[in-house]
Amino acid sequence: MDRLSRAAEITRLARGAADWLIDSYQADPADLSLYHGLAGVVLALQEAYLHFGDDRYRQAVAQGADALSAQVDGIDSCSLYFGLAGVAVALRALRRDEAADRALSKVRDRFTGQRWNEMFELMAGNAGIGLGALHAGDLDLAVLAVTPYLTTADSTPGGVNWPVRPSPPRSHHIAHGTLGIVYALASVGAAAGREDLIELALAGAADVVSRNEAGQDGFLVPHSDPQHRPELIERYSYGWCNGPVGDAQVFRLLTRITTDESWTALGDRCWRTARESGLPGRIRPGFWDNSARCCGTAGVLALACDRIVERADGFDFSDVLVEDLTARATIDDAGVRWSNHEYRSTPSELTPHGGWAMGNAGIIPELLRYARLLEGGDGGYSVSWPDHLVTVGRAT
Repeated sequence: MDRLSRAAEITRLARGAADWLIDSYQADPADLSLYHGLAGVVLALQEAYLHFGDDRYRQAVAQGADALSAQVDGIDSCSLYFGLAGVAVALRALRRDEAADRALSKVRDRFTGQRWNEMFELMAGNAGIGLGALHAGDLDLAVLAVTPYLTTADSTPGGVNWPVRPSPPRSHHIAHGTLGIVYALASVGAAAGREDLIELALAGAADVVSRNEAGQDGFLVPHSDPQHRPELIERYSYGWCNGPVGDAQVFRLLTRITTDESWTALGDRCWRTARESGLPGRIRPGFWDNSARCCGTAGVLALACDRIVERADGFDFSDVLVEDLTARATIDDAGVRWSNHEYRSTPSELTPHGGWAMGNAGIIPELLRYARLLEGGDGGYSVSWPDHLVTVGRAT
C-alpha cells in the first residue's frame, strides 16, 4: 500500500475513534481531568475537529468546554493530570480564557509556599503544575511552582534527586520521578531566563543518566530505588511514563535548551533500547498490555513521529506501531476503541476507555499526526501538550 492510501486508512481509524467518543462512550461526569476525564477527551476532539472540520466534533468540544468552565470552582485537586492546572490548559486551548484564569487563580491561592499535596512530581505535584501554568500563559505561577525544588534536592553520587512521594522510594522517570521534575525545571527555567533552574535540571538528569544499566549503546533505568511497590510494579518499563520512551522526551528538551548534542545521543540510545525491547508484542504476560498514550503503544508512536521530523528516521517502526494499534482495535458500528489488558485479572481484557491515559483520547492525536506525516505534513499537533516539546524542522 502506498503512503497516501495508508494515510487515508489510518485517518478513517482515527475518525472512527472520535465518533465512538461522542456517540458511544459513557464518561464519568465527575472526572474532569486531563488523565482520564473530560479535559483530555475535549482536547482530543478538538484535534479531530481541526483535522476533519466535522461540526459534530465542534459541538462536542463546545459542550465539553462549557462543562469544564462551569465546574472549575468545584475541582479540589490542583495538579496537571488530575486537577485544575490541567483543566486550565484545556480551557486556554479552547479559548475559554476567563475560566482558565479562574482555574489558575485557584491554584495560586492553594499554594502552601512549598507544594500543593503530598506528591512532588509531574503527574500530581509541583512539576506538572509548573508546566501547566507555563502552557496556560502564567509564567509567574510556573516559577512559583518549581522554585521549591531548589531547596529540596538531595545530592546523589550522580547528581541530585527529590523525594517525590511520602514513602522512601525515589523514582527516576517522567511521570512520577526525577525526569519529570527535570522537564519542568528546564522548561520554566528557559522561559524565565533562570539559569539556576536549568542547572538544577541538568544535575537531576545527570543522576538518572548515572543509573543506566543498558551499556554505552542503550538506556534503561529502573523504575525506582528502592523499588516502589514491587508486588505490583515491574522494575523496568519501556513506555512514556517510566521508561526510555519518556526519558527520550526529556533529552529532546535538554538538547533544544542547551544545544549539547550529548543529549541527542542519549535520546538515540533510549530509542534503540525501546525498539529492541520487543514492544509492541506481548512477549510475556503483563509486558505490553496497553495501546494508549501513558504507558502504551500510542506514547511510543509519539516519539517515533518526533524522530521522523527531527532525526530523519524512516517510517519502518512507526508503521509497526500503527499496524499493532490497527490490529488491536475493536471496529464496529459503534466506532473504534481499544481494550487494554490486566493479566492478573480474569477476564484480562478491560473495558475500553475514552480518556487520554488509557483510551481513545490519547490515541487519536497520534494516529492523525502519523497520517499527516505520511501525506508530507510537518508532523505537528493541532493541540500541543505541556510536557511534549513541539517538533521543529526536519533533520537533513
